[in-house]
Amino acid sequence: MKNESIFTLEGATISSVHKAMKESRLTCTQLTKMYIDRINKYDKTASGINSVILINPDALTRAQELDEEFKQNGITKPLHGIPVLLKDNVNTKDMPTTAGSLSLKGVTPEEDAFITKKLIDAGAIIIAKVNLHEFAVWGETASSILGQTFNPYDLTRTPGGSSGGTGAAVAANFGIIGIGTDTINSIRSPASACCLVGLRPTIGLVSRSGVVPYSLTQDTAGPIMRTVEDTAKVLDVISGYDPTDPETAWSIGHIPESYTSYLNQDGLKNKRIGILHSFFGTQDIHTEVNNIIHNSLEKIKDKGVELIDITENIDADQLVNEVSVHLYDLKTDLGKYLESLGDRSSVHSLEDLIQSGKYHEGIEDNIKYANTLDTDSLEYKERLIKRLKTQNKVMEIMAKYNLDAIVYPHQKRPVVKVGEAQVDRNGVLGSVTGFPSIVVPAGFTEPTSSAPLGVPVGIEFLSKQWNEPVLIEIGYAFEQATKFYKAPIMQP
Repeated sequence: MKNESIFTLEGATISSVHKAMKESRLTCTQLTKMYIDRINKYDKTASGINSVILINPDALTRAQELDEEFKQNGITKPLHGIPVLLKDNVNTKDMPTTAGSLSLKGVTPEEDAFITKKLIDAGAIIIAKVNLHEFAVWGETASSILGQTFNPYDLTRTPGGSSGGTGAAVAANFGIIGIGTDTINSIRSPASACCLVGLRPTIGLVSRSGVVPYSLTQDTAGPIMRTVEDTAKVLDVISGYDPTDPETAWSIGHIPESYTSYLNQDGLKNKRIGILHSFFGTQDIHTEVNNIIHNSLEKIKDKGVELIDITENIDADQLVNEVSVHLYDLKTDLGKYLESLGDRSSVHSLEDLIQSGKYHEGIEDNIKYANTLDTDSLEYKERLIKRLKTQNKVMEIMAKYNLDAIVYPHQKRPVVKVGEAQVDRNGVLGSVTGFPSIVVPAGFTEPTSSAPLGVPVGIEFLSKQWNEPVLIEIGYAFEQATKFYKAPIMQP
């Protein structure tokens, strides 16, 4: 009997996998083989999506060990046997961590990242390291280590970024758990572009220790998943205090016993959600996305939610250009990481990286500009003050309208074609404030020859610090009420 007849991968979730294991219809080894076969079939071909940098050579050994554990004790860990697609800027001590760069080819860190340890301790299997926009520096997911990753819903388009390898691989069903990182848009952009759920946690909820940094002022890690339920389950595992990331000390007292207790189908009832109209585009190219978002909000009006128009203006481009400190932090924060690699790496600073020439041309302007910036500069300090003012402005808006969350399209137009620069994204509001936000599927553009289902469009809900439970409630209720998710039409 073929594995496919034992268990169907399409639509697989943590609970469906565990149910099949308990019913003796599936083993960890069978599941891992099925996913590896699928990666080889749909990723590593001339017309594949090109998302996987490295399949874990020890994945099957790990699966066999977990099968032995199951025979002895059953399922005792929350992520037993669940395959993880790990963005390749998250350290793994048994596989190279390249951040997508030829400058780090073959460089294997001494230790797992804190988040990697948490996943493994919870029973998960790291099945593959996946592509990213090199060093997470922008949003098209092109790297010198692997090249361009393609969107499984439309191979002429990017999958968003910088965690586009994670988004594309989860959408293509190469694993169940996706882990991304987010400095400006990088978890929510691929979620929006690939019809997935992407949660950017409050800064300090999830450790960044062992994650190749971009800007520790704004960096966080988080899940990119197919369902809000699985998002909550993964958040339970990866959140919490890590002594090696002092920012996580702020999370103490803010983490519920389980985020899954907020998976409430009536989670929209009595919620007050403000529509941030200044985050909608005003040109013809924005019309289709605007219509999709407004249509999705119409679908939830009978769920007891109150939608309030926010008249205040917030300019996403201005936040990127005048408030975000991502490029100012890069030289210092990335430099410290590269220096910590010691003899394992030939580059130990941003200057070394530039001098090596071993990087994708698409990041050249940004890294050369970042190399001229300094965290001791007056402009950097002015940006930090603007960041505080932006936090206060958002809190004032939420207080004025008595809001539980703010809503807007993650991207004002569909995700761009391959070869174009990502534009019109709104994720910066969560990034410069450090507030949490969640993206869930909101529908599709009209189908075309290259996008038979249309291009996915994501809706973003943002709330106050530590309000992940509210976002889980809203996201889950929205997902269940609208059912916009559709798997891509994959062709080998």
